Amino acid sequence: MTAAADPGIDVAVPPGLSARAPAEARGTTRDDVRMLVGRRSGGALEHRRFTELPEVLRPGDLLVVNNSATLPAALAGTLTDGTPVTLHLSSAQPDRLGAYLVELRRVVPGAAPAYYPPDESPARPGLRVALPGGARAELTEPFTARLWHARLDLPGPLVAYLEHHGKAIRYGYVDRDWPIEAYRTVFATVPGSSEMPSAARPFSAAVVARLAGCGVLVAPVTLHTGVASPEAHEPPYAERFGVPAATARLVGHVRAGGGRVIAVGTTVVRALESAAGADGTVHPADGWTELVITPERGVRVVDGLLTGWHEPRASHLLMLAAVAGRPLLERCYTAAVQHRYLD
Repeated sequence: MTAAADPGIDVAVPPGLSARAPAEARGTTRDDVRMLVGRRSGGALEHRRFTELPEVLRPGDLLVVNNSATLPAALAGTLTDGTPVTLHLSSAQPDRLGAYLVELRRVVPGAAPAYYPPDESPARPGLRVALPGGARAELTEPFTARLWHARLDLPGPLVAYLEHHGKAIRYGYVDRDWPIEAYRTVFATVPGSSEMPSAARPFSAAVVARLAGCGVLVAPVTLHTGVASPEAHEPPYAERFGVPAATARLVGHVRAGGGRVIAVGTTVVRALESAAGADGTVHPADGWTELVITPERGVRVVDGLLTGWHEPRASHLLMLAAVAGRPLLERCYTAAVQHRYLD
């Protein structure tokens, strides 16, 4: 699968702007973080706090959130020759053949598991990985250069097994392991994501209450995120999603009344747009989506996007450009670096 265009933007992000720890560990609260507001219609960019979100939106607007809960999807494993590895589970539900997507990572003492370049990975068909609690994974065939189909032999249900034996996936820019609660949002009710739908992380109960008091609506969709690759910047692959009938109806009602549909995160954009017809009508949906949103394809439902920062070469930037337009996207990224926003 390839993206339709080069997603890169000409902005260099200094390494020091990576958020190495959650906001709570930096002496603040989840909702007390900065928020950059840009409008496609023009005007100056606004530097605000996330707690001011109710002032940015209008009564009658609809925020659509992802209710997927992050799983502790990183497992300690051992190859048959005794080599320790970390196995990242990318799909919480099996495909039609009962296989899951997994990634192998190299164990680095005292640091995050390291990316295996394809020519260095031990992955091969038939490779067996011993997992905690007597479980086992067996690789069957490659899905990409990084991800493999695998059969899992578990002692019980997957979610319960991961809650007992797994840890949150950690990448190199994070300073240490953090408990799984740090990777779950206030909307998380349906377990299934390998990585946090992070755009909703700053929301607190207080912010949600203020939004409701200001006449801003909130509705859920579900999209279970797979394992990303900060090193490879691959295009999106198939992910499980669902759009409830109530959410589909509310989107139609808000749009008919002139309100705006604001997606909280790229996962929500993908789910809504996957459930939309050519005329922009959103229908209830449940299944897998392979939709890749580009500026050429455009968006049919989403009027705005609340999102975190993505690397300047990340494929998600194609989606951001489809929603915001490339000129605004470049302005926002340039300003974020100048004002030292954390990604």
